[in-house]
Amino acid sequence: MRILLPVDGSEHSERVARHVIQLAKNSIACDVVLLNVQPPIDAPELRGHMPLREIEAMQETRAGDALVSTRALLDAAGVSHEAMVVLGPVAESIARIAAERECDVIVLGRQGTGKLAAALMGTVARDVIYLSPCPVTVVK
Repeated sequence: MRILLPVDGSEHSERVARHVIQLAKNSIACDVVLLNVQPPIDAPELRGHMPLREIEAMQETRAGDALVSTRALLDAAGVSHEAMVVLGPVAESIARIAAERECDVIVLGRQGTGKLAAALMGTVARDVIYLSPCPVTVVK
């Protein structure tokens, strides 16, 4: 079984990762595609003062930081995984990666970091369910 695990580095992401670890332990063969999607930055004040490549490098660094704790949990549990960083629209990117990597299921949280992110992640979860080529499990 191939599981797509999108994370944002929040404490909630770690709870979702622990759920995936339990799924992996109950599966004969399982690998995890660990994903962080960085949304496009459209802030004119930032784009006007920084080259696009620098903005993308900043996003990639932020994404790498978001993957650290989840990678540690998966490593400690002995769960096979590969980590990916994608820049683009969040829900669409998650659905696209699930299709490209032929994932059997997407397991994601319903909320992210902070009140605004929680509202947005709820929207992301809803959109992923709509766009997904495979079953989606939303962890509360």
